[in-house]
Amino acid sequence: MSDDPFQEGGFTREAVIEAVKLGEGRFTKREIARALSLKGDQRAALKDALRRLEDEGAIRKTGRKEYALASGLPPVTVLVISDMDIDGELICEPVKDELKGPLIRLAPSDGKGKAGALALGLGDKVLARLKREDDGSYEARLIRPLGGQEKIDRILCVYQAGKHGRGGRLKPVDKRTKHELVPARGEGEKAQDGDLVLVRIAGGRTHGLKTGVIEEVLGSADSPRAGSVIALEEHGIPQKFAEAELAQVEKLKPAKMGKREDLRDIPLITIDPEEARDHDDAVCAQPDDDPKNEGGWVVWVAIADVAAYVTGGSPLDRGARKRGVSVYLPDRVVPMLPERLSNDLCSLREKEERPCLAVRMVFDRHGRKKSHRFIRGWMKSHAKLSYQAAQAALDGKGKGTAEKIRRDVLDPLWGAYQALKQERDRREPLEIDAPERKVRVDEAGNVTGVEARERLDTMRLIEEFMIQANVAAAEALEARRTPMIYRIHDEPGSEKLENLADFLPNVGLKWTKGERVTPKRFNAVLERAKGGPHYETVNEVVLRSQSQAVYDTDNIGHFGLNLAKYAHFTSPIRRYADLTVHRALIRAYDLGDGGQSDEERSQLQAIAEETTSNERRAMAAERDATDRFIAGFLADRIDQEFKGRITGVTRFGAFIRLAETGADALCPISKLGDDFFRHDERAHALVGERTGATYRLGMDVTVRLVEAAPITGGLLVDILTPPESGTKPGRGRRSSPRPKKGRSKPGQRPERKPRARR
Repeated sequence: MSDDPFQEGGFTREAVIEAVKLGEGRFTKREIARALSLKGDQRAALKDALRRLEDEGAIRKTGRKEYALASGLPPVTVLVISDMDIDGELICEPVKDELKGPLIRLAPSDGKGKAGALALGLGDKVLARLKREDDGSYEARLIRPLGGQEKIDRILCVYQAGKHGRGGRLKPVDKRTKHELVPARGEGEKAQDGDLVLVRIAGGRTHGLKTGVIEEVLGSADSPRAGSVIALEEHGIPQKFAEAELAQVEKLKPAKMGKREDLRDIPLITIDPEEARDHDDAVCAQPDDDPKNEGGWVVWVAIADVAAYVTGGSPLDRGARKRGVSVYLPDRVVPMLPERLSNDLCSLREKEERPCLAVRMVFDRHGRKKSHRFIRGWMKSHAKLSYQAAQAALDGKGKGTAEKIRRDVLDPLWGAYQALKQERDRREPLEIDAPERKVRVDEAGNVTGVEARERLDTMRLIEEFMIQANVAAAEALEARRTPMIYRIHDEPGSEKLENLADFLPNVGLKWTKGERVTPKRFNAVLERAKGGPHYETVNEVVLRSQSQAVYDTDNIGHFGLNLAKYAHFTSPIRRYADLTVHRALIRAYDLGDGGQSDEERSQLQAIAEETTSNERRAMAAERDATDRFIAGFLADRIDQEFKGRITGVTRFGAFIRLAETGADALCPISKLGDDFFRHDERAHALVGERTGATYRLGMDVTVRLVEAAPITGGLLVDILTPPESGTKPGRGRRSSPRPKKGRSKPGQRPERKPRARR
C-alpha cells in the first residue's frame, strides 16, 4: 500500500468519501472510479485508498464488493454467526444488510457455552449487546440465542425422578436454558429416570420454577444413540415425513421408458462408499471414435431422475424443500426424501432399469471439454462397486465383479480420468488436505472405533466426473438463458488474509500482501509446508481463511474449484438445489414433464438461501453428533494421556485436536500453569505475561483427559507439555482483555469449520 494513496492518485479523501456516499451502498470500486473520472494508475491508487478508509472505519463493505459510509452499530441487535477466524473465534454479522460491514467477534465465553452449555454454530442467530473496540471492530455479548418458534416451544430435557415417587425435575440439555422445569401434574408418570424428553413449557406459575408437559419420550440419555437424538432435536432437523408426503409416495408408480433415450447398452456403473444405500450417480467412459478427436474420451454421467417423481409444489416437493439436504450421522441417515424414493425408485440399483437425467461429455486427450449434451434417459446400472473394490481392481488386486469389468469398464474410466486430471492440474483448484474422521458404530449404536477416512484415487475420479457434470449443467442453462441456482464460493475476505499473513511467519512461511488472491497462491503455501512439522497446522489455517460455499442465483464463480460456472446437478436424492437444476434443464431443453415452473423460477433466490441454511444446519448436527459419540467413547478413559496438536488459541484457552480420534478438547486458560497467559492475536499464541512462555497454534502437546461429557460432546484436558520458552511480550502487540478467573465447564467445545462442501 502507498504511503499516501490519495496524493498518488491525485484525488482527495473527501472526494472518495463523497463518491461512496453518492452510491448509497451500491457502488463498487469500478463505479466509484467512474464517479471520480479516474483513469489508469489512478484506479490502482483508488484500491489502496478504499482499503485505508475501510481500515480506518470511515467506510465499510455492504456486499461482496460494494461500499458505503460506516456508521455506528446499535447497542443491541440480531446477529448471525457467519464464519470463524484462523484462531477458532466466531465471527458474526448483522441480519440487517444495511448494518453489515464492521468486524464483529462473539465473546468466546458466550460462543463456546457458559457453564457447560452447547456451543453455538455457523448459521445460529443470536440477540447480542455490542461494544465497539479501539480498532473499530466490535465485541458481541450474548443476550440469548434465537431459534424458530418450534425450537422455543419445545425443549429437550433429561427427566430426573424425585425420591419415593415425589417431585422430579426436567433438566434442559442445552444449559443456556438456565432454569430447570417441574413436570406438570401427572407428567412424571410418562417417563423413567434419565429419559430424554421433549417438553412444552406450561403456564400457571407466577413464582418458582415453571412447569413442563412431556410431549414425547425419546429414550434414555445414557443410550449409545442419544448423541444423534440430541443433535437432531437441538438443530431442528425434521425427522418425520408428513402424512401427505407418505400418501403421495404410496400412490407413486414406477416410471416407464416412454420417449426417453435408451441408454441401457452403455456400461454405466455406480461407485460409492461401502455403506451407501442410495445410488444417485452412475458413470461410464469410452474412447472417442471420432478421428478428429484422436486420444479423446466420451464420458457419461447419469443421475437419478428425481423430477420424474417429485413434482413442483407437491407434498413431497414441499417436504424436500423444508429439509433441504439429507443428514448423515454416525448411526443413521435422515433422508431428504422418503425411503421408497431414496433407496428404491430413484436409486440406480444394479441390473435394474431406472429413469435418469444424463450428460454426455466429450473431452480431448488433454482433458479439455469439447462438447456436452443433456439427455432424459432410460438406463440400467451394469455393476455396483465400492470405492475400495474399484481401487483394488485398478491396482491389480481385484476380485469378483470389479475384476470382471476391469478391462472393459474400469480401465477406460481410469484413462478418461487421467486426461481430465491434466486439465484439473492446469486449472489448479485449491488443494487443502483436510482429513475427515469416520466414527464406526455397531448395530446397537456403540462406538467401535474412530478412524481417518480413506482418500482413494477412485474417489478423486468420481469427484472429478461429478465436477465436470456440474460445470456442464451451469453452462447448458446459461446457454439457454435459464435462471438457476449456482453453487458459488467467494474469495477470502481481507480480514482473514491479514490474519493468515500474520500467522505464516510464525512457521517460517509468508504471504505477500497486495498480490492477486488465487487458489494457486494457497497451493504454493501448502506445498512449501509439505513434509515439515507444521503441515497439518498450515492446512487448518488455510482452510479457516476461506469463505464458505453457498447457493445463490447471482454467479460469482467458485474460488476453491477455480471455476467460472458451477451448479450442483449430481445429487438430487439428497440435495434440493440439484433437483431445481434438473427441473431447469428439463424446461430449457424440452425434455418432457416435470420441468421448472414459473412459480419455482420466481422463488429460486429464496430456495437458494433456505438450502444454504439447511445445509449449515445439517453440518452442525453432523458435527455435534460426532462430538457426542466420541465423548461417550472416551468417557471411560479419564486420566489417560493423549497426543495432540493445538488447533485453536483464544482468549479463554487452547483447543487441542487429539491424534487418536480427531476430537477437539479444551484446556482452559486458567489451567495452563502458574503464569498469567494472554492471547496474542498476531502471534496466534497464548503468552505468559511474566515469563513469555508460549503455547502457540500448531504446537504438538501431550494432554491428560480430565472430563468427557457425552450429553454435550465436550472434552476437557490438562496440557502436560511445558510451554515453549520465550521473552516477555513487548508493548504494541494486540492482546485480549484480561479474562476472568475460573474453571471452564465440560461442554465447552470448539466450533470447527467443517470440510467445505463443494
